[in-house]
Amino acid sequence: MFHKNIKLAIAALIGGWAIYQFTQGNIMNGISLLLLAGIFVLFYFKNEFILLAFLQLRKQNFPGAQKWLGYIKNPSTALTQKQEGYYNYLHGIMLSQTNITQAEKFLRKAVKIGLSMDHDLAMAKLQLAGIAMTKRRKREATNLMAEAKKLDKHGMLKEQMTMMKNQMKKI
Repeated sequence: MFHKNIKLAIAALIGGWAIYQFTQGNIMNGISLLLLAGIFVLFYFKNEFILLAFLQLRKQNFPGAQKWLGYIKNPSTALTQKQEGYYNYLHGIMLSQTNITQAEKFLRKAVKIGLSMDHDLAMAKLQLAGIAMTKRRKREATNLMAEAKKLDKHGMLKEQMTMMKNQMKKI
């Protein structure tokens, strides 16, 4: 919606207005304004369009997620580094259903930029391993699977990894 720096400026202005309300004795107005400023600070760190795209992906609505990501015009300047990583991660996941060459490009960029959660990074590397396996690059797929296994500390991707290992044995 707004550029990342404009969000911080709006939060600062609303915070100043809240302080003014506190000095005037309007405590509830000041508290409400601080909560409003907190929303802008939250959206500085978590982009609203990426959050909405994640919600659409959870519902398996790929066109809806694509629509929300389409609202981000210039991700390199409008997003923080981690948000740009998630932007590429989401594009890679959606494209892995149709165009694996493009999906590989986006997922590699997401891994290079970085993701804040280890299980998201493990999922991206597991997707890359699947793409490498599809393209008959067994050594690369094995290395990516090992990296994904190290990152998956809670065993959330264990079933997918065993399934991929079984498919890799067939190749």
